[in-house]
Amino acid sequence: MLSLLFGMETLPFISADEAVRVVRSGDHVHLSSIASVPHILIEALCRRAGELRDVHFHHFHTEGPAPYGSAEYEGVFFDQGFFVGPNLRESVRLGVADYLPAHLWESQRMYRSGVLPCDVAMVQVSEPVDGMVSLGTSVDCSVAALEVARDRIAVVNHNVPFALGDLIPIERFTALVKDDRPLITKDYVQPSEVELAIGRNCSELVPDGACLQMGIGALPNAVCASLKNHQHLGLHTEMFADGALDLIWKGVIDGSRKLIDKGQVVASFLLGSQRVYDFIHNNPDVRMRDIAYTNDPLIISRNPRVVSINSAVEIDLTGQVCADSIGERIYSGTGGQLDFVRGAKLSPGGKSIIALASRTAHGAPKIVPVLKPGAGVVTPRADVEWVVTEYGSVNLWGKSLQERAKLLISIAHPEDREALERAAFERFGRLI
Repeated sequence: MLSLLFGMETLPFISADEAVRVVRSGDHVHLSSIASVPHILIEALCRRAGELRDVHFHHFHTEGPAPYGSAEYEGVFFDQGFFVGPNLRESVRLGVADYLPAHLWESQRMYRSGVLPCDVAMVQVSEPVDGMVSLGTSVDCSVAALEVARDRIAVVNHNVPFALGDLIPIERFTALVKDDRPLITKDYVQPSEVELAIGRNCSELVPDGACLQMGIGALPNAVCASLKNHQHLGLHTEMFADGALDLIWKGVIDGSRKLIDKGQVVASFLLGSQRVYDFIHNNPDVRMRDIAYTNDPLIISRNPRVVSINSAVEIDLTGQVCADSIGERIYSGTGGQLDFVRGAKLSPGGKSIIALASRTAHGAPKIVPVLKPGAGVVTPRADVEWVVTEYGSVNLWGKSLQERAKLLISIAHPEDREALERAAFERFGRLI
């Protein structure tokens, strides 16, 4: 391990090419993820491709180039991410990369239990403060990886915010590399009229003083836009982006009604504009935590009135939610959806919401008689509570199959309702 050092000028940096010499054939390598991928180390590993075989990569979804998942490196690298982003979907479809199903809360347990090996951890970190570094925008399961890995490489980057929360002693790393490329950003996505209608319907289910969980994209932005007149909201989530930041700046999210982490925003990873990254830098009101903390349903439930808002690819008439695939084709991953669905339902006064448009951008129904063949059920029907579309909201909890079908048809696209009613009658014999 490195001896404890405090100034950037005295840190024993080595080149990326030298640092990745520790990677051996057959190793399992963890990458910090989302906006904070250590691309300089990946590039160096690709330069060693002729020397390596069967190196496995594990990570949450990654932004930017993903050469480790390309056919060019077949037999050298094999990607097995906990979540599949746009940069790896085609690779997974072709079989030169793969998806490792995991609730995000359990990703760290796989490392810590030894069920999933972690030989080398490669992460990007902030510049040190008093001998400690921050994992910045991507804490995720990197804390666990750094606990169990044989070799631990840190890319020290002044663009990584020093976010408070789960800090890492710089002496824990076996190698340090310097890089100064900016973190990948994602601009605010303007919601459509349909998404704004969904956002309004969701906001009606959110009481003042609620503790929110939501993600990134146009739909969460629409929900946030509809919450601007709420009061004393909290935020305990796996991630947040610009929409939630606007509510924080307006004082709508103040965390004052939380029972744990009172007054603080808690998250595990981020993807947003530069202003989001600037906001978390050395901010005592933000805690970036291990996914073991943010996504543990029992910890989530310790705050009252937790409202989780997640989306879906499609939902069938019994309430089964597909959110990770389009039929057999893996599109994303399980993520933390079920972590927060269950955490919210356990929370006193909590609510779980699945929000989706009634139709896809191409006009296909998203409320369907049955899921597509091979579709993954991310949230089982027994766990589903509120379902929201632009046409309204219904609560499926405590409802029978016939009752569920009738409720879901009522919020389907009007042009799809007759066909859904016929399908429901053929399946159930009648509708209550």
